[in-house]
Amino acid sequence: MDNQAEVREFLTSRRAKINPEQAGLPAGSRRRVPGLRRSEVAALADVSVEYYAKLERGNLAGASPAVLEAVARALQLDDAERAHLMNLAQAADGSDPLTRPRRRTTRAWTAHRSLQWVLDAVTAGPAFVRNGRMDLLATNQLARALYDEVYATAGNQANLARFQFLDPASRRFYPDWDLAADIAVAILRTEAGRDPHDKDLHDLAGELSTRSDDFRTRWGAHNVRHHGAGTKRFRHHAVGDLTLAYEGLDMAAAPGLTLTIYTAEPASPSEEGLRLLSSWAATPQTLTPRSGD
Repeated sequence: MDNQAEVREFLTSRRAKINPEQAGLPAGSRRRVPGLRRSEVAALADVSVEYYAKLERGNLAGASPAVLEAVARALQLDDAERAHLMNLAQAADGSDPLTRPRRRTTRAWTAHRSLQWVLDAVTAGPAFVRNGRMDLLATNQLARALYDEVYATAGNQANLARFQFLDPASRRFYPDWDLAADIAVAILRTEAGRDPHDKDLHDLAGELSTRSDDFRTRWGAHNVRHHGAGTKRFRHHAVGDLTLAYEGLDMAAAPGLTLTIYTAEPASPSEEGLRLLSSWAATPQTLTPRSGD
C-alpha cells in the first residue's frame, strides 16, 4: 500500500475529528476546515508548522519517537491509533519490500495438532483462530456451527469481511450490522498498518472497495481499533438470538494470528442457545429454526 497516502489520509482524518474546545483552544470564527488547523496541531505538538505539514503530507521517514508521541498526544489518539501511527512510521523507515523484514504468510497456515486439540477442548463456546485479514483458519465444532453461513457460500472463502460486506445473509446474522461492519473494517485497517506489504490484504481491500459502497466509505475513514474483548450479538438461523462475550488472544507462537473464544453468561438464554447450537452441530437434521427466524 502507498505509505505516504496512508499517512496523509490518517493524520488528516484524525485532525478533522478534534474540535478546538476538545484541544483546549479557543474556537474562533471563520473556520474553513473541520477540526483543528495544521498550525494548531503543530503548536500542541511543539513542532514547527512546516515540519508538521511535512509529516501530514506523508513523510514520516526519520521522525523521532518523541515527535511521533507528541503528535499522538496533540491528536488525542487512542492506543490503537497510536500503535497504527507507529506502524506507519516503521513502514516509512523501511518501506522497500526487499530490505524490510517480512512476516511469514498465513495463507497456507494450518493449525498444528496440539492447537486443534486446544480448540476442540473448548466445548462450551465457539473458539477459532483468524488472521488480520479475517480469514477463519481453524475452528472448534461450535465456531464452525456459529459461522456455518460463512462457509455455506464458497465465494466467502471462509473470510468474515467478505461475508460481512458481500453476503446478504450477514444482514440477518449480525443484528447490529453497522457496528459489526465498523469493527471489521477497523481490524483490516489496523492490519494494513501493521503489515503494509501483505498483498492478500491489499487485494481483499481492493475487491471489497469495488463491490461494496458500505466498505468503501468505512475504509476511507481510516479508523483502527484493538479488538481484544467485548460483547457481540448474533442471530443464528437455527438457534435464534445469541449475546456472547469474547476474548481475543494474540498467539505468541504465530505472530499476526488471534485466538478468539466466545462464551455466554451463565444461566442466560444465550447459554441455552449455545447448547442448542452444539446439538444442531452434532445432529442438524433434528433441529428446526426458532419461530420468527
